[in-house]
Amino acid sequence: MTNPLVIFMPSGKRGHFAPGTPVLTAARQLGVDLDSVCGGRGICSKCQVQPGEGTFSKLGVTVAPGALSEFNAVEQRYDEKRGLKPGRRLGCQACIQGDVVLDVPPESQVHRQVVRKAASDKPIVMDPATRLHFVTVEEPDMDAPTGDLERLRGALATEWDLHDLTLPLPLLRSLQPVLRQGKWQVTVAVNHDENTVTALYPGLRDAPLFGLAIDLGSTTIAAHLCDLSTGEVRASGGVMNPQIRFGEDLMSRVSYSMMNPGGDVEMTTVVRAALDTLATELAAEAGITATDIVEAVIVCNPVMHHLLLGIDPVELGQSPFALATSDALRLGARDIDMGAVAPAARVYILPCIAGHVGADAAAVALAEAPDQADALTLIVDVGTNAEIILGNRDRLLACSSPTGPAFEGAQISSGQRAAPGAIERVQIDPVTKEPRFRVIGSDLWSDDPGFAAATEGSGITGICGSGIIEAVAEMRTAGIVDANGLIGSAEQTGTPRSEPTGRTHGYLLWEGDDRRIMVTQGDIRAIQLAKSALYAGARLLMDEAGVDGVEKITLAGAFGAHISPHHAMVLGMIPDAALDKVTSAGNAAGHGARMALCNRAARGHIEALVRRIEKIETAVAPRFQEHFVAANAIPHATAPFPHLPTLPDVNFNTASEGRARGRRRR
Repeated sequence: MTNPLVIFMPSGKRGHFAPGTPVLTAARQLGVDLDSVCGGRGICSKCQVQPGEGTFSKLGVTVAPGALSEFNAVEQRYDEKRGLKPGRRLGCQACIQGDVVLDVPPESQVHRQVVRKAASDKPIVMDPATRLHFVTVEEPDMDAPTGDLERLRGALATEWDLHDLTLPLPLLRSLQPVLRQGKWQVTVAVNHDENTVTALYPGLRDAPLFGLAIDLGSTTIAAHLCDLSTGEVRASGGVMNPQIRFGEDLMSRVSYSMMNPGGDVEMTTVVRAALDTLATELAAEAGITATDIVEAVIVCNPVMHHLLLGIDPVELGQSPFALATSDALRLGARDIDMGAVAPAARVYILPCIAGHVGADAAAVALAEAPDQADALTLIVDVGTNAEIILGNRDRLLACSSPTGPAFEGAQISSGQRAAPGAIERVQIDPVTKEPRFRVIGSDLWSDDPGFAAATEGSGITGICGSGIIEAVAEMRTAGIVDANGLIGSAEQTGTPRSEPTGRTHGYLLWEGDDRRIMVTQGDIRAIQLAKSALYAGARLLMDEAGVDGVEKITLAGAFGAHISPHHAMVLGMIPDAALDKVTSAGNAAGHGARMALCNRAARGHIEALVRRIEKIETAVAPRFQEHFVAANAIPHATAPFPHLPTLPDVNFNTASEGRARGRRRR
């Protein structure tokens, strides 16, 4: 007689099992996604299933009443204390008696997909490295004098098939009191990526564990606090990188380290303290203790990478820009002074691609997956140090470009970080030359009724990165700025908002009782330098690939999420492309960090992928300077931009006007 047929949905996995086999056992043997923490004791409820009844013609099976064993005392007790949804059974208690179709609900699946809009709209398949395992440990016996650790390892091997686990010293110190407090029952958090125990809890722990996905940028540090059982982002936040006081861009920090003995130690100390403080703040925001954080994934550029690890970045400041290591790193949180989190918490740092293309670029590649696309895609992670990836499934190229902090609002006369009150969107009427704008914290434009009331609390405080980009692009579209980046006079532009500022002119964007926000000639120049570096890096990759155009452009980075594709193209930040093919990926590096935090397979994938990516070094590329100079024009001196409308043909260079009239400028 054939053993009963068991079919699990939605996976469709099936097999024959002897009558009396627990559902959880059948699921494990078939490799079905059915969670369990308590090891089949009926107390964690993770292994719930929903049995079907009747004829399933597509599956070729009929499920009769009694296909599973009767509701037993363990299930009855659980139902009375915590409640089971109608029809649900505990997979560890229900036993197979006949042919059956079992639905595994999403909350019982280990690798369930989640979408969390607070951080990104993209789904992540859950398979976290750190998971909980409940065991009962044998009590000590005079006749069997083994240590508590050895008996714990034995229980984990017997009940969960986990062998040769490492127990860090901080946990060994707490092992005996935890076991006795739990009356020899303990929940063990195991990092399966490293085969290491990261936390111990007396008795059964129902509460989830947490991990941090950290994007350590040169200007800002952003982090997401994630529930490791569901992937839910429980809190997100960011702080300015305190290393800014040692230098706004990466090379200035390398220089600081070179010129000041012990300077690298100073920068390491402050950035580690910032990470620890951020972990504490996010935990408080989520209503948990920081010691519930058992894992962190960090992505960063190479200079930040070395300074975080306490490695002097001096070699990254000179050719051949050698990294101390480019491999992925697995560390203890205490190794980088993150003392607020769990004592044995682990840290995973993604691999770097090359000397100036870091783990943050690897995270972008993981999140955007150009290696799985047919279309030739250009991905630009816009920041103080822009990282650029070009390619598809056939070939991937990467480079970095030193754009500087102008895109972040630094080096701009009225610039500031993105905060309430900062101008983030700008429009200029091409006829009247009058501006309208929006500030962070309000959805109203400045000429809308109610704008003054809506912004009374924040005020109008300055202009952030996306605001200055839109302002310059709008000034070019309205004929206030010419192709060379010069701001015209009031007479030349037809607006009194063009005001003299020394030997040049500025454009008055807004004037209040106590301050004025202008776009100055210096601001235009700072943006020109930044966008030229960005374009030149992209053009170098296109040269290497032997192409003159791309099929798709993705703007990544927390800042890239707020850039208007149209304004980016007017400026010439990016090569010409159809505007509907220019999209924003938001904080792709942060999303890549979340992927590596929530899915073990993502780590192996990116470690293999970085070996395929070809690095182009902009610092020594002969054509970089040529591309950079040509890109100084807005949008470009020579490259056509057919997807843009015709821009005003104006020239405010008075020297050229004088020569045209046959006289020399004095």
